[in-house]
Amino acid sequence: MSRSGQGAQEAAAGQHCGGQQQVGGATGGLGLDGQAALGLVGLGAVGHVLRSRRFYERVIVAAIVLGVLRGLGQETRASTFERLAAWNKRQAQLLEREAERQARRLERKARRLERKAERQARRVAVWAKLRIRRPEAGQPTAS
Repeated sequence: MSRSGQGAQEAAAGQHCGGQQQVGGATGGLGLDGQAALGLVGLGAVGHVLRSRRFYERVIVAAIVLGVLRGLGQETRASTFERLAAWNKRQAQLLEREAERQARRLERKARRLERKAERQARRVAVWAKLRIRRPEAGQPTAS
């Protein structure tokens, strides 16, 4: 089956020839002259791009965007650090207030225990004056 028209030669180049299939690629079938031509075309394209006003506009916009993103990143880091420092300060204040509350609770408890000890001492003194004994465990009380 033979083809005619556009692509007939390319289809024939892809068919088996002598037991091996020829692969047609961009640089696979090119000699030194073809590679040099492609290199020159590439250099010309790069030169054209570098002379292009649109290319420079895009480079400038990209540089501005990168600068803005960098600034935003630094601001984000700074604000994050400030928030962390504020949280740490609040936690320290919370712990200090809790320690103060606990100290006041312990002081109140110590005063209550002192008053209780004083009351018990007065009772013992009154019982000693009246020579009243406490009933022993298991003895009936006089009621």
